[in-house]
Amino acid sequence: MEIFTTMITPYKADGSVDFETAEKYADWYYESGIDGIFAVCQSSEIFFLSLEERVELNRRVYKRAKELEQKHGRPFTVVSSGHISDSIEDQAKELNAVWESGTDSLILITNRLDISNEGDDVFIKNAEKLLALLPDDVKLGFYECPYPYKRLVTEKILDWCMKTGKFNYMKDTCCDAKEIKRRVDQLRGSGFKLLNANCQTLLETMKDGADGYCGIMCNFHPKLYAWLGKNYDKQKEKAELVQSMIGTFGFTESLAYPLTAKYHMNLCGIPTENIGRTRKSEELTEYNKSCMRQMKLASDHLEKTLISEE
Repeated sequence: MEIFTTMITPYKADGSVDFETAEKYADWYYESGIDGIFAVCQSSEIFFLSLEERVELNRRVYKRAKELEQKHGRPFTVVSSGHISDSIEDQAKELNAVWESGTDSLILITNRLDISNEGDDVFIKNAEKLLALLPDDVKLGFYECPYPYKRLVTEKILDWCMKTGKFNYMKDTCCDAKEIKRRVDQLRGSGFKLLNANCQTLLETMKDGADGYCGIMCNFHPKLYAWLGKNYDKQKEKAELVQSMIGTFGFTESLAYPLTAKYHMNLCGIPTENIGRTRKSEELTEYNKSCMRQMKLASDHLEKTLISEE
């Protein structure tokens, strides 16, 4: 099983991107034992970053990840998005810039390929046009980004993906275990990996053949996800316990994310300003902070218990 986190973007007090702190996040993710980072995504506040900021953030994160790989010998994959424009031509410029800055797979946001939600034929036509403007050797993925609207893929789209031979990764946000199983069955043997973004259905979908997790909660307790990915089929009783905990923790997603994740980074010893571009700083209330402290206390205890028993 592969466990990926979604990358949050730290800012300096003046509101500019804090690239140095982003590199510290990469270290923290790696040390937690997860397998990779989804850089320049919705958690990164992608629609509120300039192209220059997106490219530099991706470049820094990818460079740091590969340094960690080389130093410690354990793979650390980076997949990256980056296109937010409406026109396919502008999207191609954005994606090419991100690809050139370094990534293991370039992730396409599904709603960018069907902006007005006109149907699969329009989606595939736009996707074919976009692919023709990208490098021949590009490795691709899909992300069913909820903003500005969630455009879910269909059987027809996945069949088209497999025929291209270019797709190897998908962050699934349908939050439906039965639909994920259907998709997994459809993709089986194609090399097109499906990672579930929904923590409440994670263990069930792992048992059904999904390839892992890619979601925001790895910004809070990545060690629990790393443990589950390695042990879900070996220590079944403990895996059910971990699932019940992360599934419950996951309901904190409705709080002031990503400010909550930035506050949590402070709790983990990485100083981070309470600044976002999708949230006002005052949305990080004392209630939000208390919830984060409670969750950290519980997750830290569970992590120590699991590790001490291994």
